[in-house]
Amino acid sequence: QVPLVESGGGYVQPGGSLRLSCAPSGTIFSAVAMGWFRQAPGKQRELVARMTDTGVLSYSLAVKGRFTISGDIAKNMVYLQMDSLKPDDTAVYYCHARRRGGGDDYWGQGTQVTVSS
Repeated sequence: QVPLVESGGGYVQPGGSLRLSCAPSGTIFSAVAMGWFRQAPGKQRELVARMTDTGVLSYSLAVKGRFTISGDIAKNMVYLQMDSLKPDDTAVYYCHARRRGGGDDYWGQGTQVTVSS
């Protein structure tokens, strides 16, 4: 069973907005950080935005000022508000969690975001 489930992806024109959501699919776990990665065709998966359990937020330079991450790590809930979308934002977006105490990171199954006119 995939531990995290994303929703909210879709098709949008350049300049539009989308909001991605991530929720636990089963038992809530303790995490020190959660965030969003994306992977475009032929490219490596890259970090988009991240938030820690202490409230520290970070963004990639490509999305800073356009995307906003929010959520409640204690509930394993994280969101990504994406504004002023560009065709270069087209990718599969993955929810990610770094568990407290080590062990494998958790990933969602991914949600497709397509920005095109």
